[in-house]
Amino acid sequence: MTEHPTSHEGRQPLAARSQERARPRQEAAAGLPSDVPAQPGGPAVPAAAGPGADAPVPPPTAPPGGPGTMALAVSAQLPGGGRGGDTVARREGEKLRFVGAATRRIARGIDLDEIVLGLCRATVPTFSDEILVYLRDPLPVGDERPVAPFVLRLRRTDRLRLSDLEGEELVLVPDPDPTPAAELCEVRSGGALAEVLRGVRPVFGDSAAAKTALTELLGPEHPLPGGLRAVLAPLRGRRRVIGAAVFLRRPERAGFEPNDLLVAAQLATHTALGIDKAVLYGREAYIADELQRTMLPDSLPQPTGVKLASRYLPAAETARVGGDWYDAIPLPGSRVALVVGDVMGHSMTSAAIMGQLRTTAQTLAGLDLPPQEVLHHLDEQAQRLGENRMATCMYAVYDPVSHRITVANAGHPPPILLHLGGRAEVLRVPPGAPIGVGGVDFEAVELDAPAGATLLLYTDGLVESRLRDVWTGIEQLRERLAATAQLTGPDHSPPLEALCDDVLDMLGPGDRDDDIALLAARFDGIAPSDVAYWFLDPEDAAPGRARRLARRALARWGLEELTDSVELLISEVVTNAVRYAERPVTLRLLRTDVLRCEVGDDSPQLPRQRRARETDEGGRGLFLVNRLARRWGATRLSGGKVVWFELATPSHS
Repeated sequence: MTEHPTSHEGRQPLAARSQERARPRQEAAAGLPSDVPAQPGGPAVPAAAGPGADAPVPPPTAPPGGPGTMALAVSAQLPGGGRGGDTVARREGEKLRFVGAATRRIARGIDLDEIVLGLCRATVPTFSDEILVYLRDPLPVGDERPVAPFVLRLRRTDRLRLSDLEGEELVLVPDPDPTPAAELCEVRSGGALAEVLRGVRPVFGDSAAAKTALTELLGPEHPLPGGLRAVLAPLRGRRRVIGAAVFLRRPERAGFEPNDLLVAAQLATHTALGIDKAVLYGREAYIADELQRTMLPDSLPQPTGVKLASRYLPAAETARVGGDWYDAIPLPGSRVALVVGDVMGHSMTSAAIMGQLRTTAQTLAGLDLPPQEVLHHLDEQAQRLGENRMATCMYAVYDPVSHRITVANAGHPPPILLHLGGRAEVLRVPPGAPIGVGGVDFEAVELDAPAGATLLLYTDGLVESRLRDVWTGIEQLRERLAATAQLTGPDHSPPLEALCDDVLDMLGPGDRDDDIALLAARFDGIAPSDVAYWFLDPEDAAPGRARRLARRALARWGLEELTDSVELLISEVVTNAVRYAERPVTLRLLRTDVLRCEVGDDSPQLPRQRRARETDEGGRGLFLVNRLARRWGATRLSGGKVVWFELATPSHS
């Protein structure tokens, strides 16, 4: 976006010292810094810029008509070894120092705007009174073919003017009336502007080709004011011209010299290469951000008996992409797997490895493997991905019926359990080795998960930084959770979303060295009175017995309205299970906000819905389930499968 004018906060003012305030305005207009001490036997020369100088040192230029102009011109023509030779050498040295300071300032920029701003502030007013920067729109990235037609857009224009403030002191202030220029310019093939850009070298604005090119660039309706001197410098990146810079000087200032074309070429080259790198970096950062975003879940499920909330914060801008992830995976029996992991490193490779490990964890969770077995298979997968593919992971399975949680750890920070009364407890979980080490066993522990308690899983970026070690951070997190719980009272749990925000507020200025993944789970559980569970022998009478047991449970819960639908669907599912089962079939009913029915058997073959023909005697059971149930599904277990369906209760229909 073009800025007219641009603020120049931070630039040192061009002020005259008290003993030199009587110096004529022409010297300041010519670009001579008034704070430069006079050298014995010669004109004033600016002080050399140090390696860390922010503002480039202006080359001395003799103002036309100013004091000492003639002496400077004459001394410059003297043979080497005299005062004129020393002056020329000093001027060339100052130009080299100016170019060095300007290129360092340009190179400090990371993104496109910073690089263009660095060029403008390095050259105005030291090298020119005004600069206009045009860039290709859109900018090509890497090796991709540029979009036709070739269009240049005015990206930025900077201009300063001299104004009298506080008596005779001269101060540079923004000019509210910059040189008008067209916002867009379409470069015509074979035109004067195209020829100048193709030539790559900067040219003086008073040449015939440059005059026509400037008219085409700035627009016929925006001619240059009379007396302005210009240099048109193409900006060429690694493979193609990506823009142009126009340097302008006012009539009262000395005109551009042939050596100034070399300076302009240096500035243009460093700027163009910096823009090329910034565009490539921006594209890489965009791809990495998209990869990271797609690898994380868009939304969390809301399984029965537990409420979930999550947060993800990238690291600093220089390392936005990391390998932290979180996930919540519904399991058979109304259970849920809670996963938080952290792949070491900050790169697209880390994000890609994270995505593969997360996908593997989802697949293993679908097989209903124990937590320690899941970590074992993740460890094998990390080793298959290559050497030094290290990650930490915490895998927990919560059962709302038994109010228990099973946790296995692979080198991850321990979870914290916030009890209903406000006590925060760091769970004692065996630390284990990180994923990818290989040849190690993982151990799982089973713990109580009382109703109303909140489990917090997190990555080390939340508790570890350059300013504190991980155990200090864990203790600070535990204290923060306890303090937050005290605010809501002993009988109420803090809201999950507010709790996550409050946890992230504990981060200090130096605590964002790593990305952060946070997963919070509030355990509500399912009361025993809302669960009915039976074993059925795999015999022909099993469907009839299942219907009778379900009818009694529904009557006890006051859900008689669902009796007909439940009996029909249970009969179909149990009949299919008995046909293939060799061991007793399990039947479980769960009453929550919905009525859930689960039928398990020892056959691994999953049922598949198909279209039955008119002459078929079977094949219509799942068709009925699909039509009458709110949701249904089948999950393969390590020892068989579970087929489940849900019906809306009258109060939630």
